[in-house]
Amino acid sequence: MFYPKELEEVEPIWEEQLAAVSGSDIAYEVGRIGTKFFAELRDNKKIFGIRCPVCNLVYVPPRLSCKNCFTELKEWVEVSDTGTLLTYTIVYVPGENQPFEPPYAIGLIQLDGADTALMHVIGETDFDKLSVGMRLRAVFSEERDANIRDIKYFKPL
Repeated sequence: MFYPKELEEVEPIWEEQLAAVSGSDIAYEVGRIGTKFFAELRDNKKIFGIRCPVCNLVYVPPRLSCKNCFTELKEWVEVSDTGTLLTYTIVYVPGENQPFEPPYAIGLIQLDGADTALMHVIGETDFDKLSVGMRLRAVFSEERDANIRDIKYFKPL
């Protein structure tokens, strides 16, 4: 498998999750893009995006190619752990593999320095105080395992 020079010494990250359909554990490699993204969350509490050299868009979460021009993406950029809430919903109904017991809020957060939004849980807030446009900051989990749950949730500033 090909890895960029800066990742040659990095062990690929494998994620294990409960598959809701089959009820059995599955494992998959998160790939070179996911490895860098999740390793930075786990090891440094930093959020990285990836920039398109043609469109100049910064994608968070990162992806392999630009959605507009299909250029392969390679330029990593650190983005802020703060951002703007673009939209949200409150989950009241329990289901499989939920991050918290309902009720909880989940939203699309556009981090400062990114052109796309990251969907994540919103914590430490009264649901009545949530509003589109509010500013949020990432709260990192104490124990991090190289997955999106290394960001415990986003809280209002």
